[in-house]
Amino acid sequence: MKTIIYYFTGTGNSLAAARGICTRLGDCELVSIPTLAKSQAEIVPAADRVGIVCPVYDFGLPSIVAAFAERLDLSRTAYSFAVLTMGGMGGSALHQLNHIIRKHNGCQLDASFTVRMPGNFVPLYNPPQGKKQEVILAQAEERIGEIAGMIDKGLIVRPVLSPLTSLLKYFTYAGFIKNLHESDKAFIANEKCIACGTCTKVCPVQNIMMENERPSWKHHCELCLACLHFCPVAAIQMGPKTATRGRYKNPSVTIADMKKQRGE
Repeated sequence: MKTIIYYFTGTGNSLAAARGICTRLGDCELVSIPTLAKSQAEIVPAADRVGIVCPVYDFGLPSIVAAFAERLDLSRTAYSFAVLTMGGMGGSALHQLNHIIRKHNGCQLDASFTVRMPGNFVPLYNPPQGKKQEVILAQAEERIGEIAGMIDKGLIVRPVLSPLTSLLKYFTYAGFIKNLHESDKAFIANEKCIACGTCTKVCPVQNIMMENERPSWKHHCELCLACLHFCPVAAIQMGPKTATRGRYKNPSVTIADMKKQRGE
């Protein structure tokens, strides 16, 4: 059975999850959501089985993923699923995605899953490090194997009720989306910057350019923080607290992988 998995990733967690599922299913193709974002055309997958893998942002979907889902035609798909990676809670994002899919296709996803992976929104907290990070990643790998098994069997898995996260999303997500694309005004590159251009290479939506040997953000940001986490000298900051906090990127994901997400 041919499978296509559409993915979006900022620090590599969702790409690692998508790869893990794809490898276990076999006859599977990974397609980057950012490579499809420049067109407004309907997306009709040429596959029997279709999945979406992405992170949870502010108890909801990344903006680019929500827009993608509004164009996804599943009328020719036998089985559809979603896997959302998260540092904390994500049930409300699954319900949001199901609502979009149902509105556009008249039916919801056949299966919906979440995977806990290392949280990394450093403007608010320190990412897990050392043994704690290793434990989370090991548990995530086990969970990804379980999910792939359920998908391979074609099981129907509905998202569980999530009243708390739905309430939190109600109060926070609209504000997050409203200011999203210009949230990059808070980014700076400090005196540590070595003008290597890594930030331009890993930004999934090509929102960063080098100008006068410094990164310049162009205000169509998705707030994925790839630029901040992949910077080799931790020169990129967002707000007053990130300079003293750690960085995180999934250990299996490289800069070349991030460039490929951009279609390069």
